[in-house]
Amino acid sequence: MQITSSAFSQGAAIPDEFTCKGDNKSPQLSWSDPPAGTQSLALIVEDPDAPVGTYTHWVAYNISPLKKSLAAHLQSAPQIEGMMQGKNDFGHTGYGGPCPPRGDKPHRYFFRIYALDARLDLHPGASRQELEEAMMDHVIGQGEL
Repeated sequence: MQITSSAFSQGAAIPDEFTCKGDNKSPQLSWSDPPAGTQSLALIVEDPDAPVGTYTHWVAYNISPLKKSLAAHLQSAPQIEGMMQGKNDFGHTGYGGPCPPRGDKPHRYFFRIYALDARLDLHPGASRQELEEAMMDHVIGQGEL
């Protein structure tokens, strides 16, 4: 699977609009067709360069396999557009944009989409750890931006 954004390209800086310097709203994302047998999609956005270790910026799951994109500026509701959103490492539900410490070296942000062979039995607001445990043995495809 391939995942892209109309807001920025692979390896490019994420515009301030989608960070704590701006509106801190989620960017638009699109992805290619998932593999046959996909029952749901999951999304994890992380910063592996955070001073405290890998920092989770967004967790979303039970996204319909018929969906091919997410609009920009999604609300941080636990359930929206037929999907569920989990807690990020800021302690909030939904997207939390890049916000590296001042003077810190540039950080990398990974947007990963996962095709799953099942819908996950998770409540809205699940943690990344809960999502990863539920996804175990169900990933049949993935993409990364």
